[in-house]
Amino acid sequence: MQAQTNTDFSQGSVSANIVRLAVPMTLAQLVNVLYNIIDRVYIGRIGADATHALTGLGVCFPIITMILAFSNLVGMGGAPLFSMKRGAGETEEAEAILGNCFTLLLGIGTSLTVLGLLIRRPLLLALGASETTLPYAMSYITIYLFGTIFVMLSLGLNQFINAQGFGTTGMLTVIIGAVLNLILDPIFIFVLHMGVRGAACATVISQFVSALWTFRFLTGSKTLLRIRIKHMRLQAQRVQKILTLGLAGFTMNVTNSLVQVACNSTLQTFGGDLYVGVMTVLNSVREIIMLPVNGISSSAQPVISFNYGAALLQRVRKAIVFLSWLLFVYSILMWGIVSLFPHFFISIFNTDPQLLAAGVPSMHLYFFGFCFMAFQFSAQSVFTALGKSHQAIFFSIFRKVIVVIPLTLLLPHIASLGVNGVFLAEPISNLLGGVASFTTMYFTVYRKLKKQV
Repeated sequence: MQAQTNTDFSQGSVSANIVRLAVPMTLAQLVNVLYNIIDRVYIGRIGADATHALTGLGVCFPIITMILAFSNLVGMGGAPLFSMKRGAGETEEAEAILGNCFTLLLGIGTSLTVLGLLIRRPLLLALGASETTLPYAMSYITIYLFGTIFVMLSLGLNQFINAQGFGTTGMLTVIIGAVLNLILDPIFIFVLHMGVRGAACATVISQFVSALWTFRFLTGSKTLLRIRIKHMRLQAQRVQKILTLGLAGFTMNVTNSLVQVACNSTLQTFGGDLYVGVMTVLNSVREIIMLPVNGISSSAQPVISFNYGAALLQRVRKAIVFLSWLLFVYSILMWGIVSLFPHFFISIFNTDPQLLAAGVPSMHLYFFGFCFMAFQFSAQSVFTALGKSHQAIFFSIFRKVIVVIPLTLLLPHIASLGVNGVFLAEPISNLLGGVASFTTMYFTVYRKLKKQV
């Protein structure tokens, strides 16, 4: 009876359902980011070459982001469809979606591993690696690529654990791997003197354990709906629906990767390795403070999807209101904290006086108006949860491709802004993208739901 209560999102308070999932999912997001964050913390303290090694890892971010993008293409595409079918009582189709997603994750993960190993050197050079930082980047990404299948399975399949209401299990999926990563990192990096190669080895092993745990749960007796061999055969129409909806999350990650490329190359031109290192730190800080945003957004999606599939539209509207306010209040709070304590956040990753001197003013620019980001995420979450792929994809592209990348390339040339122009592109995009996407969501979704109630 308890399992049924926990997994039936049509019962109880809407906000309570979201919070109940948000707490473990935010903790899971925290631990998941530790996979990469802890690597950077340790690498930033390996000795004389720490700053160059950290910058080398920063050059790898776009590749890692692309791998996450393909995981989201399948996981974030399949999970809302899975939730809607579960809410409508169509459990056989829900399991078929899960099975097809498993096959897609395996196939895409294998392809990315092979392709990445073939083109990694020219790709890293194109992403902004210098002669000094290339060896570190090559050492890390070569080993990391061998864990591509594991990271795709653990992140992609974990969406289906959370979509069934097993928030605590979803949290454990990530915690198990992350704790292992915390243990293995210092052993490989310092005890075995493997440096960045050790950080990559620790990450791959941890991802393997997470993937194994996830697969075991979704094929075991404790889950409501499970992976079955009969559903692993791909069905064209089903795959099309999964990938079409998943394009929103995929596009967001791909455009993140493109932005990172644009930032790294522009900063390399106007500021050199030092400012590429600053951007590496700022991206790391952003990952940390975005954890609750991702956790809240991810927890709201299955609740919205389930109730939408069950035609409980008043509950859908309540979820949208709660999600939007919660994200907005949190983002204002974090903007204030980052603005007041920039030295603290930067020092988590590197204490080089030169990097601190360049990083503090850059951080103030980069995070200015951070609260407008909440509008973008709440709108994107609603579009994805309701299966409105066209809107979700458009606004993923709009903020990054139409606003951020052009500004990143143009602003440094205007009024001698230089590197400051790169960091200013982010707050401008938060304002324009956030207001545009939220306004569209309000008039095309929220108000229409009110009329249908």
